[in-house]
Amino acid sequence: MATTLILEGVRCAGCVGKIERGLAETPGVNDARVNFPQRRLRVEGDISEIALISAVEEIGFGAKVDQNSPEYRAQLQQQEARTYRLRLRSAALALSLGLPLMLIGWLTDSMNISNSQDQLIWGAVGLLTLAVLAFPGRHFFTGGWKALQHRSATMDSLVALGTGSAWLYSMAVVLFPDLFPDGSRHVYFEASAMIIGLINLGNAIEMRGQRQTSSAVEKLLNLQPKQVRVVRNGTTEDIALEDVQVGDQIQLRPGEQIPVDARVIEGQSLVDESMLSGEPVPVSKTSGAQVIAGTLNQIGSLIIEAEKVGADTVISKIIDMVQQAQASKPAIARLADSVAAVFVPVVLVFSALTAVAWYLFGPEPQLTYMLITATTVLVIACPCALGLATPMAVMRGIAKAADYGILIRNAETLQSAAGIDTVLLDKTGTLTEGKPTVTAVGLTQTAGTNISKTELLQLAAALEQHSEHPLAAAICQASDAEQNAAKNISSEQNASENGSSEQSSSEKLIVDNFNAIVGRGVEGQVDNRQLHLGNQAFMQSLSITAAETDALTAGMDSAQTPVFLAINAQLAGVISISDPIRSDSLAAVQRLQSKGLQVIMLTGDNPHTAEAVASALKLDGFHASLLPGDKADQVKALQAQGRKVAMAGDGINDAPALARADVGLAIGQGTDIAIESADMVLLHNSVQSIADAVDISRATLRNIKQNLFAAFLYNTLGIPVAAGVLFPFTGILLSPVFAGAAMALSSISVISNANRLRFYKPEH
Repeated sequence: MATTLILEGVRCAGCVGKIERGLAETPGVNDARVNFPQRRLRVEGDISEIALISAVEEIGFGAKVDQNSPEYRAQLQQQEARTYRLRLRSAALALSLGLPLMLIGWLTDSMNISNSQDQLIWGAVGLLTLAVLAFPGRHFFTGGWKALQHRSATMDSLVALGTGSAWLYSMAVVLFPDLFPDGSRHVYFEASAMIIGLINLGNAIEMRGQRQTSSAVEKLLNLQPKQVRVVRNGTTEDIALEDVQVGDQIQLRPGEQIPVDARVIEGQSLVDESMLSGEPVPVSKTSGAQVIAGTLNQIGSLIIEAEKVGADTVISKIIDMVQQAQASKPAIARLADSVAAVFVPVVLVFSALTAVAWYLFGPEPQLTYMLITATTVLVIACPCALGLATPMAVMRGIAKAADYGILIRNAETLQSAAGIDTVLLDKTGTLTEGKPTVTAVGLTQTAGTNISKTELLQLAAALEQHSEHPLAAAICQASDAEQNAAKNISSEQNASENGSSEQSSSEKLIVDNFNAIVGRGVEGQVDNRQLHLGNQAFMQSLSITAAETDALTAGMDSAQTPVFLAINAQLAGVISISDPIRSDSLAAVQRLQSKGLQVIMLTGDNPHTAEAVASALKLDGFHASLLPGDKADQVKALQAQGRKVAMAGDGINDAPALARADVGLAIGQGTDIAIESADMVLLHNSVQSIADAVDISRATLRNIKQNLFAAFLYNTLGIPVAAGVLFPFTGILLSPVFAGAAMALSSISVISNANRLRFYKPEH
C-alpha cells in the first residue's frame, strides 16, 4: 500500500535524509522517499496514515495526507501561492532595512559605537532588526528550535545561528561598548537583515521554479474534469468526479473531456486521443467502443458507461507513475545524500573551530574577525543547492519525457537509459504496424486434408478467436470476410431464384481441448479433427518436414509471415500474413544508430521474414524464431559481453526480455504484462519514442551532473573562503551578507539549470 504525505518544515537535503532514515526504522514501512522540491513523502508498506503522520512528527516535522481530489489540489495551490507571496513580502521588509544599512556602512563607515548618541541610534536599529528576525525570519528560528528539540540540525539551524549571533553580538556592543576593544565595537545589524531578506527571496524564487517543474503533473491532472453529468432514472445531474461509480451512465457533449475509462452505449463522435497515442487524427467512436479518461470528445454527443473510475483509470495510473518517478532517486544521487546526511552537523563543528582559530590566532580585533568568519561559514554552507541538484533535474526530465508520451517508472531508469549502447526491438507492433492482414492462402492436396480456402480460414479462426495476438486478429478478419463473400454469392443466387436476399452472419466453430503453446502456436479439436496452427517450428515438432512447408511457401514474398495449419498431424495449408513496416521505423533506426547505439531485432517470426525486415531497415543484426525465453537469453548474452541493453516490445512474449534488460520499454498499446515488466512505457507506437527517451535521459543525466558539480564546487570553495583562508594572502574576508546572497544564488542557479530542460527538444 502506498501513502503520500505533504511535509511541513522540510528546508534542506539534511531534513530529507533525516526523514528517510527515521522512517526506515519504523515498523510497517518498506520504503520511504521524499520529493524535496515538492515536499512530498511517498511511503510503501503496511502502516496507517495516522501512524505514519505520528512517526514523521516524532522525527521533528509536520505532515498531512495528500488527498487526490481537484478541490484539495486547488487548496494546496492557493496555500503555496500565499506562502510564495509571504516570502516575497518578508524579503521586501527585510531588504528595506538591510539595504540602506549596508549602503550606510559602505559609504560612511560609521557603524562603530563610539558615544551615547551612537548607542541610541543603533539601539533603535537593533530593535528594527529584531522585528525583522521575529517576523520575516520567524520560520527560521522556529524550525531551528524544533530541530534542536529533536537533537538535530537543519538549514534553519544554520540561518538562525548565523543571524541570531550577529544580532546578539551587535546588541551587546550597543549596550555594553566598554566590554569590547576599540576595534571590535562594530555592529552587524545589516548582516542579519540582509541574510533574512536574501534567503527569503531565494526561497520565493525556488518555489516559483519548483512550481514550473511540477507543470507536467498539473497538465495531466487538468485533463480530468471536476464535474461529471450522469444520467440516473432518466434525468441528468452534475456530480463531482470522485463520486462517479462503475456502471454510471455519463452524458458527454462536444468539446468535453472524457472523465473515466468507459464504453460507449449511445451516440457517435470523434475523440481526440493524441494525449495517449500521439496520433493527431481523431478516432471514430460508436456504440461498444472504448473511451479513455483524459481524451477529448470533439463533435458528437455520447452516452458512456463507466468501467474504470478513480485510481483505476489509465490517466490516474499515468499520473501515479509520473509522481512515483519524480519522488525516486537515481544512483548518482546517493553521493549527495551521503554528504547531506552529515553536512549540517559538520558545518556547525567547522564554524565553531573557525571561531576558535580566529580568536586564538587571528589579528586584532579578534572578536570581530571571529564573529564575521563563524557567521559567514554558517550562512554560506546551507546545503539547499546540494539537496535540489538531483531532484529538480529528475522532476524536470521525467516531466519532459511525459510531454513526449514517455512514462518513466523511476529515476534509476533515467540514469540507466542514458548509458545504454544496444537496443533490441521486437518486430510485430514495434517495427511494424502491428495490424497484419492475410495476403494469400495456400492449400495442399494431401489425402485427408483436402479442404477449401474458406474452410481453412474458418478452422484457423476457430482456434484464434480468443487470442489477442495481431496475427490472430488478421486470420479472424480474413475468415469473416471470406465467409461473408461466399454467403453474398449464395444470397445473390438465392435472390435470383427465389427473390430473397437474406444474409446470415459468419459462423464460429466450437473448439475442444484448446491449448496455446507460447512461441509456437495453438492447438485444439474441431469435429473430432486434431488441429495445429502455428509456425514452421511447430510443424516440425509434428514430424512435418521443412521440405513440405518450404514447398507450400515457395514464391511467397520474404517479408510475409506464414502460418501453417495441420489436420491430424498432416500439413493442410498455409496462411500468408503481411505486417507493413511503420513509415518512420527506418528514420528512427538510423537516428538510434547515429547516437552510437547498436540496433538488433528479436522476433518469433521465421528467418525469411525477419531477414527481409532487417534488410529494409538496415539493422545491425536480427535473431528469428525465438521463444520468449530465447529473447531473454539474447539479452543475457549481450549483458555478459558488458553491453548495456534496452529492450522494446509490446507482447506477452516480450515480457521476460523486458524484465531482464537494463531498460525495458513497453509500447503503450501492448499487453498489460509487457507494460508491467517494463521500466518505461511509450504511449506513442513509434520507435522514434525510444530515441526520444534516450535523448531525454542523456540530457537529464548531464543536467544532474552539472547541478551536482556546481553544488559541490560552491560548498567546497565557499566554506574555506568564508572561514578566511584567503585572508593571509589578500587581507579580504567574505561578508556574511555576500554569503547569504551566494547561498540564495547557488539554489537559484541549480533550479534555473534544471528548468532549462523545459526547453529541451530531442533531435529528430
